[in-house]
Amino acid sequence: MTDARLRHGRGSLAFSFFTQGATFALLVTRIPAIQDRYGISDGLLPAFLAAVPVLAGVSSVLTEKLAARVGPATVLRWAQPVVLLALLAVGAGSGLGWAALALGLFGLSVGSLDASMNMLGVSLQRAYGRSIMLGFHAAYSLGGIAGASLAWVGAHWHLLLFTSYLPVVAVLLPAALAGSRWYTDGANGKPGENASWVGKSHPTAGQGIAFRLLLPLCLVMTFAYIGDSTVSNWSAKYLQDVLHSSEELATVPYNAYMVTTLLGRAVGDLGVRRFGAALVVRCGAVLAALGFAVVAAAPGAWTGMAGFTVLGLGLSVVVPQTFAAAGRLAFESHGPGASDAAVARLNVFNYVGFLVGSPLVGALGDAWTYRGAMLVPMVLVLVTVVYATSFGARPAGYGGGHEQPRTVDVG
Repeated sequence: MTDARLRHGRGSLAFSFFTQGATFALLVTRIPAIQDRYGISDGLLPAFLAAVPVLAGVSSVLTEKLAARVGPATVLRWAQPVVLLALLAVGAGSGLGWAALALGLFGLSVGSLDASMNMLGVSLQRAYGRSIMLGFHAAYSLGGIAGASLAWVGAHWHLLLFTSYLPVVAVLLPAALAGSRWYTDGANGKPGENASWVGKSHPTAGQGIAFRLLLPLCLVMTFAYIGDSTVSNWSAKYLQDVLHSSEELATVPYNAYMVTTLLGRAVGDLGVRRFGAALVVRCGAVLAALGFAVVAAAPGAWTGMAGFTVLGLGLSVVVPQTFAAAGRLAFESHGPGASDAAVARLNVFNYVGFLVGSPLVGALGDAWTYRGAMLVPMVLVLVTVVYATSFGARPAGYGGGHEQPRTVDVG
């Protein structure tokens, strides 16, 4: 594959991550407004929040089979527009039935989107021969900042959800479709197609992967997303209901979280290349636990936001490195098709974390206190330290068992 194709593939995939970050932030930071619009009670809200990751997990499982036949580039090309249209639908209707339908569509499409994006990211990282996965997730964080900022504008000016969402979808949807022609798999393919599937069929590519190979990484992914879902689904309500902030100020913690997530991911690849993924993940887990502790003990809104800020810096490195480790392990043992299958399977535990985290924090908050509920994800992210050896003790090399020279990085 030429350097130009790699650059184009890397840039178009980064924009896809950016678009998804903005889309997801616009959804989760306006949860209080969505709840008010559709008259969703506090008791029913966890069920609505849980339905999205359940459907996304089902979709991720199906994406493993679909991507084995048509390639992840094709899946991603059509999943992203559906996610954007589902976001618009969330702001367009009325009544619980419409809310369930719109959020269900969002969940089904986002599962395919997340799995196929990370499949392509892992394969491009292998083609580059060095750690670039954190850079893609940094683009996601940048999109999250943009989305959370637009959500703040909507809350500040009391805009209808549809009015807030329509301009964003109108800009991102055609741009995503245009960029999708450059999606490139890291294995000799043409832009927009996945070379490891050209002229071949790999419907059983992942069947030989032993679950015990992925189990530690699945646990890490679950714990990380329990922490992440706590921020995305409960930070606004926590500031508003527990720390007594305004609705406008309640949109800020997720934005602050995304800012430090962006910073951590922007420099994270350098840390992985120098110190290895295991040490970087350990340090991130400890820092995330410290952030949860600050949130739980916060006397006011600004201290709470400081805790969410530290939390973002810690969690920023965990998820990208977990995807990278799973893809690398599967590729080394079973080849390219197995790498994509491993990413799709691991992605399911992204939604397991959301499924467990959202209702767990809500149930503990109702039965005990929301401050106490913040201690549970704190303990779980600390457990990640135990499993960090699964990421390897040496600086991450890809494809050849060692780090390739800097000239390989053409992006």
